[in-house]
Amino acid sequence: MELSNKTARELWLEVKANPNRARFGYGKKAVLVNIDFQCAYTRPDEFKTAYGTDPRQIEYVNALAKGFRKLGWPVVWTHVAYADSAEDAGVWGTRTNTPDSLQNIKHGSRRAEFDERCEVQRGTDLIYCKRMPSPFFETPLQSLLVWHQCDTVVITGGSTSGCVRAGAVDSLSRGYRTIVPEQCVADKHESYHFANLTDLMLKYADVVDVNETLGWLDKTAAL
Repeated sequence: MELSNKTARELWLEVKANPNRARFGYGKKAVLVNIDFQCAYTRPDEFKTAYGTDPRQIEYVNALAKGFRKLGWPVVWTHVAYADSAEDAGVWGTRTNTPDSLQNIKHGSRRAEFDERCEVQRGTDLIYCKRMPSPFFETPLQSLLVWHQCDTVVITGGSTSGCVRAGAVDSLSRGYRTIVPEQCVADKHESYHFANLTDLMLKYADVVDVNETLGWLDKTAAL
């Protein structure tokens, strides 16, 4: 194992400046998967489980969603919420049991609500309640991608080290080109965030500037 005194941020900046892997690139049609933009994770002023990385994260995600809708491409928003019994959280809900615990995000609660800053278009966008980290696990996402004949998955949300990473691994495992706009993902601590951006870039996804993805959408719409 290679040893280093560099921080996770420093290692990420090195990898980003000197990529040594070929890009997966964008395909012909994409889905936008916005992971868990719910108050439990986006409102540090209300909940200690929340976090923020780029202050314009939600603004960028809304811009991406507009670009996808303009093309008629699917926009998906996921959130987590559990039954009062928490039995649907399974073993994942057994490690702690406090008001802030994962399995205590209940249906209809403030913690389960989408952040009001997110421009979710109900009736047009797809909203999936997931119970495990990956947005693919026991949701209709795979079937949606087959129906739309998507070959690319653009992932935003949080956390970078948790559900975003799980989604990217599952996306690649299913044969999709996987794109993670850097400004659109967030985590609780910079070490987790940057370490996982590095790992995603080297293995599972193209981690790109959000303006690149927005430009690709504009270019595609102009064809």
